[in-house]
Amino acid sequence: MMRTLVIVPTYNEAENIRPIIARIRAAVPEAHVLIVDDNSPDGTGLISDDLAAADSQVKVLHRPGKSGLGAAYLQGFARAIEQGYDAVVEIDADGSHDPAELPAMLAIVGNESADLVIGSRWVAGGSVINWPWARRAISRTGNRYARAMLRSSIHDLTAGFRAYRTSALLGLDRAVVSSQGYCFQVELAWRIEVAGGVVREHPIAFVERATGQSKMGAGIVAEALIRVTGWGLASWFGRAPAQVSRAADPSSELGA
Repeated sequence: MMRTLVIVPTYNEAENIRPIIARIRAAVPEAHVLIVDDNSPDGTGLISDDLAAADSQVKVLHRPGKSGLGAAYLQGFARAIEQGYDAVVEIDADGSHDPAELPAMLAIVGNESADLVIGSRWVAGGSVINWPWARRAISRTGNRYARAMLRSSIHDLTAGFRAYRTSALLGLDRAVVSSQGYCFQVELAWRIEVAGGVVREHPIAFVERATGQSKMGAGIVAEALIRVTGWGLASWFGRAPAQVSRAADPSSELGA
């Protein structure tokens, strides 16, 4: 079995953190879980500490403030590399991603030597549940635009449910992966694809959160539009993205 670290970034997810951790532990009981909390004012960090105290396979990384999704994942990736995990998982804390899909996604990483497996809403068999038509349209249009601009073969570039081969993350740090918000997901998948990594998409049903507040906002959408347009134009004019280096010393990667 691959040693797997499941990273769960949190900000004000007090209502959701206990059930999602329970579902993750049931789906992949051999995996370890790292909750990365951005000093949530609603007490998510304290609840996470209780979960960690009761379960040795759950750990908590407390950050001093809200620093963004990208930075949270980069710190989690750094820990996975330093501690020798074979695979790393991204999953939202709000319950919109079903942890029951993880065994299948991790099997693709292991059996097909995939560098990245994306839990995709926009491939055959994928779906979204309880989304208003406007948000569905924004997501589909945004993904199509990003795919065209970046000349990518990935259908769901913005998806936040993923399993990575840890070796594919070596060399990615803040100097390379510069985005925050959900644009981080676009950039990371695209850079792995451009570097020649094997990317697969596994169909999932995405369910809109039942409790708590979505972190999606106009600023996140605007950042993605601006950055994707810039990357696309640069690549069209022959300026490839910064390539991923493969350093021998994992401690030099992904600065915390």
